[in-house]
Amino acid sequence: MDERAALALLEGELAAAGDDAAAIDGLVVTTDMLHERTDFPDGTTRYTAGWRAVGASLSDVAAMGADATAAVAAYAVPEFDRSDLLAFVRGARDVCERVDAEYVGGDLDEHAEFTVATTAVGRTDDPVERSGAEPGDLVCVTGSFGRSAAGLELFRRADREADPALRDRANELFRFEPRVRAGRALAPHATAMMDSSDGLARSLHQLAAASDCGFAIESDAVPIADAVREVAEDEAAALEYATTFGEDFELVATVPEDALAAVRSETDVAISTIGSVVDAEDGVTLDGDPLADRGYTHGE
Repeated sequence: MDERAALALLEGELAAAGDDAAAIDGLVVTTDMLHERTDFPDGTTRYTAGWRAVGASLSDVAAMGADATAAVAAYAVPEFDRSDLLAFVRGARDVCERVDAEYVGGDLDEHAEFTVATTAVGRTDDPVERSGAEPGDLVCVTGSFGRSAAGLELFRRADREADPALRDRANELFRFEPRVRAGRALAPHATAMMDSSDGLARSLHQLAAASDCGFAIESDAVPIADAVREVAEDEAAALEYATTFGEDFELVATVPEDALAAVRSETDVAISTIGSVVDAEDGVTLDGDPLADRGYTHGE
């Protein structure tokens, strides 16, 4: 059983499963686990690891349209190093401060592989789920896609070329701003929303399944991060990075057309329209052709 099958199994057992976070009495809570082998390429600083690990959970809070309140992390390594530990905590604290949340500690343990488990908590009385998209809604996304793909390629180049400048650039790309403020701006208007941690294409398929709808997406409307063009061979490769690599932590939302102007006026984050919601029988398409359900899978 792979991760997706395991998640589907648990959704049948747990009523609160299936969205980016669980919503309970005005609180949203989410947890994530990241490993050195699969999530932190060689050259990732502990500061970046702290930022990225905690930011991943804060992104889930954003996807529910909630205000972020606090985060904790369980930090496990083969052997504790003072500078590494302090750098991790500073990264975790800084990403929390970026979204007006507080990093409040966690747990320490020894483990064969550097591993981090994070939990974030937020507040909202009206969480946005994945299941409300309606035909005619617009498909909107925040920011741009492909930063993590570009970062990973630059980590690889930095390792091959022993270039610290490339490593620094890769670390910068691996640090992202959780879209909490944009999520709050979208929340009063969005009919469905999730984050794009599994990749844009897979996120669209997940939203389509939850809302029993389809999507008609236009490739030239997908916002691609400038950094992608530093590593992509051509525009087709850039689009592939942007739609299938994942780990970008942008928001994907469906919004009625008459609400788009209000959303854009309430946030300074770029909100792009990349397509529209269609009937379920029309499926998920890109430029009229079926869009494959491809994206990031933990452990691969």
